[in-house]
Amino acid sequence: MISARNNEPAIGVVGGSGLYEMEDLEKIEVREIQTPFGAPSDKVTLGWLGGRRICFLPRHGMGHRLLPHEINHRANLWALRSLNVRWLVSVSAVGSLREQLAPRDIVVPDQLIDRTGTGAKHTFFGRGIAAHVEFADPYCADMRGFLLAAARALAPRVHDGGTYLCMNGPAFSTRAEAAMHRMLGADLIGMTNAPEARLCREAEIAMATLALVTDYDCWKTDAAAVDLQTVLDNLHANSTMAKQIVRDVIARVPETPDSPSHRVLDTAVFTSRDLWPPETARDLAPLLGRFA
Repeated sequence: MISARNNEPAIGVVGGSGLYEMEDLEKIEVREIQTPFGAPSDKVTLGWLGGRRICFLPRHGMGHRLLPHEINHRANLWALRSLNVRWLVSVSAVGSLREQLAPRDIVVPDQLIDRTGTGAKHTFFGRGIAAHVEFADPYCADMRGFLLAAARALAPRVHDGGTYLCMNGPAFSTRAEAAMHRMLGADLIGMTNAPEARLCREAEIAMATLALVTDYDCWKTDAAAVDLQTVLDNLHANSTMAKQIVRDVIARVPETPDSPSHRVLDTAVFTSRDLWPPETARDLAPLLGRFA
């Protein structure tokens, strides 16, 4: 029965700092995926939970081996899309830029500011196929709703909405940078979510982020500036809750991919099909196969 369903639409989970594996999976296999964009962060664990097909990938690799700027986001998302992942929960540790978003709170952001300056590395397109996806609302509204419902059922403090600012690491912000980020209107800060959101949109994956607040960055003068031990302590406190939320959201995701996020390429690809270079089309088959 399960073997006959091994390519049905899957729910992906990308685990961040503190979430390197998912327990309770009925494991089928751990698969090493080769991609046209290089190696993903690690092998993908494929399994079943609550009757749904799950694909789990640790963003920083098992044992947290990769710094944020070393993560090959294109390879990660290509690998998941090649396994027919159509929904994705991105579990991310974040700093808070607002008093009301306290450490150990959970936030489901709805907006994004990308200050990495590395957007050219975070698109599948180019090499003869041009596409420009709609990105006004960077997170899938449907997936955000499922994630919020799951989080509110389990966590004591959950916030609906907020702007995630994605910065370059690996160092944390200076106080001047933190003040600037607050002036820009950001509520959360992290180092990985913008590339994932952009690539999920291009891959027609409905994506939402479960942001785990670990600290107040360094803007709050009456609190200690962020340090690694504080981050780890608060991550460990939230990791069990995060896993419970991920398990709960699985039952809320529909079996058929039918969100607007699953159809963005209908109007995003500019290059005529007869002009697609064959090699590029082959490399992007998981995304563009339905146009063949």
